[in-house]
Amino acid sequence: MTGWGEAAFDAYLPADMVLDHADIAVVVTDRLCNILYVNDFAARLFRVSGDISRLAGCPVVSLGLFADDGVRKTDDLAGQVLRGRSWEGTFESERGDGSRTLIRGIAVPLRHPGGDIDGMVILVQEAGRRDGHGQQDRIALLERVGERLAGSLEIGTTLKHVAEILVPQFADHCFIDLFQGNQLIRRAMRHASDWVPPPDTWAQVGEQIHYPDGHFCQQAMARLDTIAINDLDSEYYPAPSPESMAAAHEAGLTSVIAAPLYARGELLGVMSLALSRLTERDEHHYDAPDRDLIGAIASRVAIAIDNAMLFETERQTALAFQKSLLPQAIPDLDGMEVACRYVPAKPLETQGQGIQTQVGGDWYDIIPLAAGRVGIVIGDVEGRGARAAAIMGQLRAALRAFAQDEKSAADIMRKLDDWCRALAPAGENGMTAGDPPTASCIYMIYDAWSRELTFANAGHDAPLLISAGQVRQLEFLYKGVLLGVRGKGIRGLPTYREQTIGMPPGAILVFYTDGLTDRRTRADGSGHYTEAEAVQMLQHAVRAAAASGDADAVATAAEYAVPGDIDDDMAILVVQSSPSELASAERTFPAEPIMVSEARRLAAQTFRSWGMDPGQVELACLLVSEVVTNAVLHASITPSPGRDLDLEFEPLIMPAPVGVPAGPASQVLPGQVLAGPVPPGRAAARSPAVPPQQTTGPEGWASAPPAAPAAPREFRLRLRRGAASVWVEVFDPDLRLPRIRTAGETDEGGRGLYLVEQLATRWGSRPTPEGKAVWFEMPRSGDHP
Repeated sequence: MTGWGEAAFDAYLPADMVLDHADIAVVVTDRLCNILYVNDFAARLFRVSGDISRLAGCPVVSLGLFADDGVRKTDDLAGQVLRGRSWEGTFESERGDGSRTLIRGIAVPLRHPGGDIDGMVILVQEAGRRDGHGQQDRIALLERVGERLAGSLEIGTTLKHVAEILVPQFADHCFIDLFQGNQLIRRAMRHASDWVPPPDTWAQVGEQIHYPDGHFCQQAMARLDTIAINDLDSEYYPAPSPESMAAAHEAGLTSVIAAPLYARGELLGVMSLALSRLTERDEHHYDAPDRDLIGAIASRVAIAIDNAMLFETERQTALAFQKSLLPQAIPDLDGMEVACRYVPAKPLETQGQGIQTQVGGDWYDIIPLAAGRVGIVIGDVEGRGARAAAIMGQLRAALRAFAQDEKSAADIMRKLDDWCRALAPAGENGMTAGDPPTASCIYMIYDAWSRELTFANAGHDAPLLISAGQVRQLEFLYKGVLLGVRGKGIRGLPTYREQTIGMPPGAILVFYTDGLTDRRTRADGSGHYTEAEAVQMLQHAVRAAAASGDADAVATAAEYAVPGDIDDDMAILVVQSSPSELASAERTFPAEPIMVSEARRLAAQTFRSWGMDPGQVELACLLVSEVVTNAVLHASITPSPGRDLDLEFEPLIMPAPVGVPAGPASQVLPGQVLAGPVPPGRAAARSPAVPPQQTTGPEGWASAPPAAPAAPREFRLRLRRGAASVWVEVFDPDLRLPRIRTAGETDEGGRGLYLVEQLATRWGSRPTPEGKAVWFEMPRSGDHP
């Protein structure tokens, strides 16, 4: 060698020969952070599958350089390096196979010969336990452990994060065992190199484990101190079983650390780590600094586990409270099939809202009504948490109570709106301290025999209607406003109105709350599906499932129609109408006593043709006689609603005015204005109190027309057959609803309704547009409860 320059030139090696064989990851990017070069070591470190040349031009964030918030952290790195300064740090990376590892990197500017910065050169290697940066790696590891443990309050996710951090970087095996009562249960286990212990050797997740006296895990829990075994070959420790010891020898365990999980004065369990021959390491034995590190990690893990367990207890309590407010079982219904789902939201790591991501105010209900009719409800209280669930329970209970009055759907929505506004928080002196809760709700009344569906809506999304292979949203003529909204100073909003449609045979209605279609994360992670996209996926899924004719299959398809975790709870209710007609009989009778026997005869013939037990036929006909007799009595003495009242008054004799002869014209009905002679043909204009049907007298005075004959009184008998029961309805024009009263010893009546209550399964009455209906239910078989 004759000079420095010559020696350097003689030692020159091609760049690819150096970079492709160096035990360090090299990544070169341009100023836009797009990859220009990646060496083979980087491909192995980041576990990139396939040809690495395909990465050219891809964003460097696609390598998974940073595990969390990679775009922002990459921008911070580039912002520093492209200004001419180097960057160095230890951070967590997410590799191509989904695993995570702690790495240390340095980034420097890539300069053009002219001095301009053209890009970056990033050098990366896995952080190790035995190098000059060991202390920095330990500090960085503790920071990353804290970050990961703070990302979730779900205990399963917390334990998974701990195992991912420690294996394979700082251990080849990780075990976490927690107490459940007096039993120690394995809750997490992870092994390096995808190694799987032989069956029936090491306890699996969910199984109970017993550590014998003298075992390092037993000692760690007994002493409440971290135990480090530097060399397992030089010391003997008892194993839980001979099979467990054999599996340890097969894996080649060399060193272990056991740390108690102790938080807030309570021993929660034990965490143990082990090194083995499964991986190639420079050092296969733990030392004192490793013991201190794992002890510090265990203290953080114990606090995180304790928080997660407290959260889990609160979550289970809230979910139990929520589910207890929902129907525990769907009653048997004639002419329809019902399936339902309630899905609480999963705790999302990115939200950090704890219990608020779990429970909401979604609910559904099925309410048996008069004569086989059914009330169908779905609703969603705005907000989340236990308060929303409590309000939901109150609204559900109130709606069920209102529904028993058998009022129209619109009337029930109005009453529920008033009830919702009454739930506003109370302040001092009876004044409200806040806005009332708001909720969306649909209430429908379905009659399976007539197939009429009457409903009123309070701002809820329209259900899907599946009929003849087609899916569409049910068209609402009146969407209505949310319950409770009018209580916020908006008094002029339109009232609730109802709508009636016919349900085709075999048609399916799919009700759902907005948790099903709102803010569902896309499968590729690029934002959220729009509501229109989610509804389209839902329609496609339920259309395919409806071909089976099974309501439960449709509910399952709706539940999984939109991919991604939900950040709000959701309720799904599927109602399918019967494809066949239900048996019924109906007839109108004059309201005459002799017709009671005719109605009884019709009922007996119909019940026998339906295969009803003879004893039940006799009981049912007895009750028919009682109800029909009451209808005849009240129909014969009570005028029909909607007609002019035929009131009779004594004529009032008034003195005749001067010049007007006394006579019929001086007879004035109460309320009629006497203003002098009225020309013929103008009585109605001068005296509004005179009905239009009246005629004028000989001197132009209004006089009453001859009384019209009373319309004939009628009642209507309706019989319906279900799978296990029959229903009897009697309609009459009387507005007064019947009630049970205690009859005296000498009273001739007052016992009919008592018989109905004692012998019928259920009975009741409801108003109708023409008067009222009295109904009762009887089992078809005497063996039926």
